[in-house]
Amino acid sequence: MTISGRVPLLLLLGVAAVVLRPSGGTVLLWLLGVLLLAGLDLLLTPGPTSIGLTRRPPGTVRLGDPATSVLVVANTGARRVHLQVRDAWQPSAGAGTNRFRLHLPAGDQRRLTTPLLPRRRGDLRAAGVTVRSWGPLGLTARQRTFDVPGAVRALPPFDSRKHLPSRLARLRELDGRAAVRVRGQGTEFDSLREYVRGDDVRSIDWRASARSPHVVVRTWQPERDRRVVLVLDTSRTSAGRVARVVGEAETDGMPRLDAAMDAALLLGALASRAGDRIDFAAGDRRVRARQRLHGVRDVAARLQEQMADLDPTLVEADWDLLAGAVQGFGRQRALVVLLTALEPSAIADGLLPVLPALTRHHRVVVASVRDPELTRLAEAADDPALAPTADTVYDAAAAAQELHRRDRMRAVLQRLGVDVVDADAESLPPALADHYLALKAQGLL
Repeated sequence: MTISGRVPLLLLLGVAAVVLRPSGGTVLLWLLGVLLLAGLDLLLTPGPTSIGLTRRPPGTVRLGDPATSVLVVANTGARRVHLQVRDAWQPSAGAGTNRFRLHLPAGDQRRLTTPLLPRRRGDLRAAGVTVRSWGPLGLTARQRTFDVPGAVRALPPFDSRKHLPSRLARLRELDGRAAVRVRGQGTEFDSLREYVRGDDVRSIDWRASARSPHVVVRTWQPERDRRVVLVLDTSRTSAGRVARVVGEAETDGMPRLDAAMDAALLLGALASRAGDRIDFAAGDRRVRARQRLHGVRDVAARLQEQMADLDPTLVEADWDLLAGAVQGFGRQRALVVLLTALEPSAIADGLLPVLPALTRHHRVVVASVRDPELTRLAEAADDPALAPTADTVYDAAAAAQELHRRDRMRAVLQRLGVDVVDADAESLPPALADHYLALKAQGLL
């Protein structure tokens, strides 16, 4: 049970009675009177067990988008009830107005809507519904917390979706599906046509020309039905927070893993629209997600579902295991995109030994999220507007050394035949998509 603020007020009113008749008996009688009223009110209070609670599933929402939870409260008893209801959720669900007062006649029901604004990915669950039933005098209440299951699933936001239309337009030009149809310069045979001035003589099909009164050339189009394998590193390096620069403004930091997910979603959506087959794997010391997405209608939506429950793990990545997961998708040549941090120590100890086995069969790209804070610190000592101090000089030297180590590791990877795309969180998704389109245009997939 619980009491309302009316009980202390009644006790304070007893001060007037004590002033008029100052004695211990007056105090005792007043206390007994208040306790009697409170006890009577408690006896007349309907129990919360007569309240029926059902919840309608909130469903799925992208991280940062609002959602609502609808709770149906029904009075299954024979008396009118005065209720306070609290629909509690875990803090990261971002529950807004979740406390309600209502009066329910017997047999009536109400819908209570709680606004939600998820602040992290995954399944965010309801913590319980607390019902407080007040007595007719409003002095006491009976309270009980019910377990009413409910969850809202928050998916990665896919902020880079805004870059998809422009890359699809470039893909249509590349693939010969634009309004003015132009054959792409790929390596996959498309059709035969009559030779015209300016055609490459190496594309002449002499056998077809021998059967035709005209010289015939082959036309080619960019490759289709190629494989793209996305590998997401969820080890300790993915837990680091990096600044995000939007335009000229720098926003709050975001986990490196979330930025890598955004890049993977854009590339997956683009490659699927290009007709390529998408495979996805994620892990650290164990494979946490692995799925073939060939034939899936909405690859981005399926990738979001796979990524929703992924969180960084504070362990080193087992690249032998992840490379085995890639080989498990098949030995057909593929574009393997490793979304991991370009951290020299982690790459030298874990990734470098397995790269020869991958580059022997596949085209490998390492996509890394760069923290713009490193560049800012490295340039801070040279800023004439700031007076140099020992701390700024030390920070600039440390940042410059780290940038130099990253450049050396990039050079090592490139000598092994690995392409490196290193950009900040906002620029990485379009940069990776542009690199994919450039490889496709050159016939290197």
